[in-house]
Amino acid sequence: MIVSLFGYGKTTRAIAEKLGPCDFYDDHVTVPHKDDKGNRLLPPSLFDPEKSDVEIPSPGFPPTHPLIREAKNLISEYDLFLSDYGRQIRESRIGISSFSPRPFTIWISGTNGKTTTTQMLTHLLEDRGAVSGGNIGTPLARMDAKAPIWVLETSSFTLHYTRFAKPDLYLLLPVTPDHLSWHGGEEAYTADKLKPLGFMQEGEAVLLPHLFERCATDGFLIPYEGTDDICAYFGIDPKKVEFEGAFALDAVLALGVAKILFDEIDYEKINKFKLEPHRQEKIIDSRGRLWINDTKATNIDATAQALVPWKERTVHLILGGDDKGVDLSPLFEKLKEYDLFIYAIGSNREKIAKLAQRYRIGCEVDETLERAVEAIDKRHTQKSVAILSPAAASLDQFASYAQRGELFKKIVSSF
Repeated sequence: MIVSLFGYGKTTRAIAEKLGPCDFYDDHVTVPHKDDKGNRLLPPSLFDPEKSDVEIPSPGFPPTHPLIREAKNLISEYDLFLSDYGRQIRESRIGISSFSPRPFTIWISGTNGKTTTTQMLTHLLEDRGAVSGGNIGTPLARMDAKAPIWVLETSSFTLHYTRFAKPDLYLLLPVTPDHLSWHGGEEAYTADKLKPLGFMQEGEAVLLPHLFERCATDGFLIPYEGTDDICAYFGIDPKKVEFEGAFALDAVLALGVAKILFDEIDYEKINKFKLEPHRQEKIIDSRGRLWINDTKATNIDATAQALVPWKERTVHLILGGDDKGVDLSPLFEKLKEYDLFIYAIGSNREKIAKLAQRYRIGCEVDETLERAVEAIDKRHTQKSVAILSPAAASLDQFASYAQRGELFKKIVSSF
């Protein structure tokens, strides 16, 4: 069976390691050649759909790409490793089934909190043999096939290409506009997030926001609006959960899944979970002032959630970057509820300034992160809070959101 892989990325290279040498089609390849694993690397112009049995793209490969439009047998990595059709492909290539039996899979998707919720749930279930992968960094091809539980951070990109695989339990976090240029609009983005519901079977649990509780599915729906709903449904005491803001929702959802699977609520274990850097990371400077590094908040919902604990303080908010064409008005509807001043940076700084004027929110255009922090330093007190929560990607000015956060922390540490 001829397997064609689109994009020479981490996910597709891992697939080739599992299946044996494959044909890669990548925009960066101009002259056909082989890599050190025996894979053929080819320019997209040489792809012949009549000579390919199955095509698997890197998850972020855009649906507008000519290769996607030409493909006739397109599937995702989830289809390859988590469906009967994928098992047939694997058996035809390597002669054996990769998984026997297939692990119990929990897919976690949504706009924000996927990584944290995936990590929290894996932490809770590690004694049960759970491992995590997917968008969190480990391709399915490199996951432990003998692990009984796979907790998969699942991107909208992967869902878009998935045709045959389904989760055993689906956890959908809140959905707000993101990646709209990739999906072609908000409706298409949301449709991909809801796609697994069409595959779920009777008795299989689906936790999802109330907004989608009328969606057609054979799965057992557990709708929620916020932390209180989840706590009430599963009998979780929110006072025993030591997380704030959006992390509180992530934590109780993870506890809820553990309750479904093993009828247990382990407060001690969830409270031992350590958050990664760059998500609502608190820093106290030499003058006792609070700064928060939330650089990983790259969309409007993440920023809105980051502000929730600070309604009683004056907020100095650094906002801006590459917003990927998203309408920021819903965020500003929430910002006007706070005692807040905006410091606009990045490529969308003028757009932010105009919105601030429309919503009568104080704002200055600082262009760069350095200038914004310097401006805040002149106004910040022990009674206010300064937050880097950009509601935008970082690639207009930085190599990554992490680089943006590290610079923020470096400047703050000098005070």
